[in-house]
Amino acid sequence: MVSTSDIMNLALKLAGLDEIPHDSGIIVEGNNIKKVLIGIDMDTPELLLAKELGYDLVISHHPHTGMPDINFHHVLNRQIDKMVEFGVPINKAQKALREKINSLERASHPRNFDRVQSFAKLLNMPYMNIHMPCDIITENFVQNHINSRLNNNPKATLKNVLDVLMEIPEYQKSPVKPVIRVGSQDDYAGKIAVLMAGGTNGGKNVFKAYFDAGVGTIICMHMPDDVRDAVIEQNIGNVIVAGHMPSDSIGINILINELEKIGLEVTAVSGIIR
Repeated sequence: MVSTSDIMNLALKLAGLDEIPHDSGIIVEGNNIKKVLIGIDMDTPELLLAKELGYDLVISHHPHTGMPDINFHHVLNRQIDKMVEFGVPINKAQKALREKINSLERASHPRNFDRVQSFAKLLNMPYMNIHMPCDIITENFVQNHINSRLNNNPKATLKNVLDVLMEIPEYQKSPVKPVIRVGSQDDYAGKIAVLMAGGTNGGKNVFKAYFDAGVGTIICMHMPDDVRDAVIEQNIGNVIVAGHMPSDSIGINILINELEKIGLEVTAVSGIIR
């Protein structure tokens, strides 16, 4: 018998985590799970559909309710460790992230955090979200793939990086492809940092901290225009936006494969590219 706790623990194991991060959680617990409906964004309509179609559990990637929604901003602190890994001093990393963390906290404060979870409870539909664990799985997979293909090419260009990314099935199948947002195809990539876990984009100060520490190219899921404009003005490094849905799908698919190995019937919807 598989429970929501079993599924969460499996995701944590795949991500190398010891505890549930702030942006993930079990909203309505469930046991004896056999059929799972999973998607990148699963809200009240998806809960109703899952109930009608006889699913035992709904898994959303992004948090839409409850404490994972309220506490989302806390997971950005994970980016400090990542920045230190790439040579950013820890004190500089903390200060670079502070503005973004505070902004997210202010944005989450007035939200109706109970809306979706109240319907999940009313429907008695097991419901959970798994965000950062899947993003870490994606980040590790893409970074390892880039390293294995380009580490022996010190003059790899951004075009080379795009070609290597396009070897990954989720990017091949996606209607949205990896794209250069800062730089040009002939620019040297330099040291490449894949930044896809830790809540959301850290912002212009975080990007600059990476570039100041010697990173030449950042690969991320998405990039707001104000951050792009600031990075262009900084004129230090390059940015490749790999795409949000296909990047999310990489880690989610690895989790789905493991869920199927333990006998669960899993239906992927809402943005997951299989």
